[in-house]
Amino acid sequence: MKYRTLGKTGMRVSVIGIGTWQFGGAWGKTFTEEEVAAILGRGRELGINLIDTAECYGEGHRSETLIGQFLRGQPREEWIVATKFGHLPGWKPDEVRQQLEDSLRALQTDYVDLYQFHSGTDEEFDTPGLWEMLQEQVRLGKVRHLGISVPTPSTPEENLYQVDSATRVGAEAIQVVYNRLHRIPEEFVFPSCERQNLGVLARVPLASGFLSGKYDASAHFPSNDVRSHRDPAQIRATVAEVERIRQQEVPEGVPMAQWALAWCLKNPTVTCVIPGCKSIQQVEQNAAAADLVEP
Repeated sequence: MKYRTLGKTGMRVSVIGIGTWQFGGAWGKTFTEEEVAAILGRGRELGINLIDTAECYGEGHRSETLIGQFLRGQPREEWIVATKFGHLPGWKPDEVRQQLEDSLRALQTDYVDLYQFHSGTDEEFDTPGLWEMLQEQVRLGKVRHLGISVPTPSTPEENLYQVDSATRVGAEAIQVVYNRLHRIPEEFVFPSCERQNLGVLARVPLASGFLSGKYDASAHFPSNDVRSHRDPAQIRATVAEVERIRQQEVPEGVPMAQWALAWCLKNPTVTCVIPGCKSIQQVEQNAAAADLVEP
């Protein structure tokens, strides 16, 4: 495993993290406590030290709860735990303070390493008193560092207000959708992160699994999988572009998924990629991408 410093936080994070939206049940599988423990435990053996989750991943803090059950038997200082706020139930300071307490309880920890504003509007971002309350949580030791997880943009200028405001509100890291099929952050968001020395977590680095190369135009997803709502024509176009990339850009003998993760990390602005994984095998495959990354 290789490690990079997450911007101004000073935290050394593995270049491969573990995204945990899937633990909430949105990807067509219900995870047990034992399955989650096996995945996270194997990730730690391979040098992974960052887990990214959110209060809204599954009903009743489902993802956070499964992670907390694992963390209970772990040396807490070995893990960098990132979670998010805002979707349950809202953005007012008192609401977010309660969300933090609920997340700490679910995660069975006294503190969160990175607490992230989660895909809200610019108006919600500027909720009166929100960032002052969050800074107080930092002073109290319940949060080590603040971050911003921005929505998926459709134009390069989207999200720029929040990213540009990071230093003003005390945020030290940005989470953004970035992969070989979605390069919009390169134009404005990444330069802003560089100017402010913000750490960057790249989510959806495998483009919801399409950059794994295992899907073709006939791909079918079960109704409880979020990808089942995609337009079939969009899926066909995505699969065709992935095949073009495989033929023209992926070196022979290199698994496409590992290449796709390493591709993100070749951008020096990106600190860590946070792919999801459904099995021990997948976390092993993800971790192996670090071998393709320069120190």
